[in-house]
Amino acid sequence: MSIMQQAGGQKGVDGGLLPDANGRDGDPSGQKESDGKWQKPRISRKSLMKCCLVKWIIASTTPQGSNTVESDLELSMVRHQPEGLEQLQAQTKFTRKELQSLYRGFKNECPSGLVDEETFKLIYSQFFPQGDATTYAHFLFNAFDMDRNGSIRFEDFVIGLSVLLRGSVTEKLRWAFNLYDINKDGYVTREEMQAIMKSIYDMMGRHTSPSVKDDAAFEHVENFFKKMDRNRDGVVTIDEFIETCQKDENIMSSMQLFENVI
Repeated sequence: MSIMQQAGGQKGVDGGLLPDANGRDGDPSGQKESDGKWQKPRISRKSLMKCCLVKWIIASTTPQGSNTVESDLELSMVRHQPEGLEQLQAQTKFTRKELQSLYRGFKNECPSGLVDEETFKLIYSQFFPQGDATTYAHFLFNAFDMDRNGSIRFEDFVIGLSVLLRGSVTEKLRWAFNLYDINKDGYVTREEMQAIMKSIYDMMGRHTSPSVKDDAAFEHVENFFKKMDRNRDGVVTIDEFIETCQKDENIMSSMQLFENVI
């Protein structure tokens, strides 16, 4: 099944963070321990390669061997100079070899050592040609662009990917909250969640199977807020977000979509 078939068109599990790519079948994003608690899954290389951003980088990797001296030398030759491989390996959950591959592809695509928003839009338009990925790419770029300067360094890029693909449950939830908090004021509103949901449905396209109803994004947001907004003040705080997510199996299962639309 292709990435677009996986991500494209199944209605979300009730109350989930995002429209779930896999529904309930097979419990794709976790498993139950003997005490009934959700257990973080192991992220395999196969699931790593589902990531659009990783596919984009690896596709640009030149077919040459991983030479440690050469890779270290390359790190000092771009206009923006990233941290050394050892430091990045300590800051992420990628191996040195993975970092070398990611860096080589990143350098090929972005010789300046920085990636801009237009590049994100191009990446997602290529992987989701059946829809309009412009708005989602904008939101995702802003989540990676932590200092809001309009460009993403290689370090921020791989640190973000590490959280999304191999981070703890809490780390992933904090990152997700940052994505949904569009204006970065520390709260997620209905309008912000509606904008994110609509951008995902728009990216998946109208011609999906099974089809997605026009009001699916609205319904998803309403279900989300019924569970999250405990004091009914119309906004969700990061504490409400994390606490509710960690207690709700359906929400945790919907985290699987990160592997399909990141």
